[in-house]
Amino acid sequence: MNIHPLHRRGTLLLAGWLCAVALAAQAAPAGREERARQWSEALRTKVGSPGLSAAVAVDGKVVWAEGFGLADVENQVPVRPEVRFRLGSVSKLLTAAAAVRLVEQGKLDLDAPVQRYVPSFPEKGPDKGQPVTARQLAGHLAGIRHYNVQDFARPPKAYARLSDGLEIFKDDPLVHPPGTGYLYSSYGYNLLGVAVEGASGKDFASAVDELVLQPLGLRGTVLDRPEAVLEWRARPYARDSGGNLKNAPAIDSSYKWPSAGYLSTAGDLVRFASAHLGDGFLKPETRGLLFTSQRTASGEETGVGIGWRIGKDSAGRRFLHHGGAIEGGRAFLLVYPDQRVAVALLTNLSGARFAEGEAQELAQIFMD
Repeated sequence: MNIHPLHRRGTLLLAGWLCAVALAAQAAPAGREERARQWSEALRTKVGSPGLSAAVAVDGKVVWAEGFGLADVENQVPVRPEVRFRLGSVSKLLTAAAAVRLVEQGKLDLDAPVQRYVPSFPEKGPDKGQPVTARQLAGHLAGIRHYNVQDFARPPKAYARLSDGLEIFKDDPLVHPPGTGYLYSSYGYNLLGVAVEGASGKDFASAVDELVLQPLGLRGTVLDRPEAVLEWRARPYARDSGGNLKNAPAIDSSYKWPSAGYLSTAGDLVRFASAHLGDGFLKPETRGLLFTSQRTASGEETGVGIGWRIGKDSAGRRFLHHGGAIEGGRAFLLVYPDQRVAVALLTNLSGARFAEGEAQELAQIFMD
């Protein structure tokens, strides 16, 4: 059968166009991933961290997760997506999630005096008339102090029970009356964790497992127990005054599981964040509770809801975030709820400098 040359040419042009479209569709994600890869390695080099892990979720699915550098310099173990890093204060978001799940179950009243759940915690104020509540603890409004220099001079100590760790600060006076001012407090979150125990009737680790980790399938997220043998635990590092790499000092986080005691992967973090963006894990009113700024008694917004910090970027887009800094680690989790994009960054170096600006840059690659 003879085919007119124009028909043959048209068929070839159409085939070529379809092939080009298919190749372009395949190349777009790869190009995006390559940009993210180059950006992440540049960040790792800039902050001087031995290793870095990054992940991005879009519409509830992890679309990219990769490791860079070394999880263990001595043994030349590369960072893989399975590697667990110290979260520092990003752990507070796990505690906040457990708390609001208990609120949904009717087991925790955010506005009841914390003594309902932690009877051993002393009442505050000269007339004992300054009740501290779980809502205030979750939003850093309770007036509980944060770390001081003397705290960091304490030798590592293992606490058999989380409530035993309250001894560090429970008898100290409040910095200000509850609700009257914002004061970031990791100790306040430790107290909130003990309230989670009292409300749930379980130890803190079991409560978070049952309420958060198991429902979301976060198998890479565990307590940072120094004695435990854990697969894919990143070795923590620091740098001395001359910039030389050294092993980070030993710590025991048993007094601060709720505020800074977890290890996790970047992939788990973006899965956790994505679960906050739709139905299934939390009710809509609970998500509103987490993501609405609390106010001081005078009506001033704090920019913090239940755990989550709230902001807007230079384009006016709302984002939610929290960072963590700890011996041998830096972590950052950021979510664009309206764009349904979540990003996580983890390193195994004390003092690595990056925050919401860098997390926004990575998110932008996947929003272009």
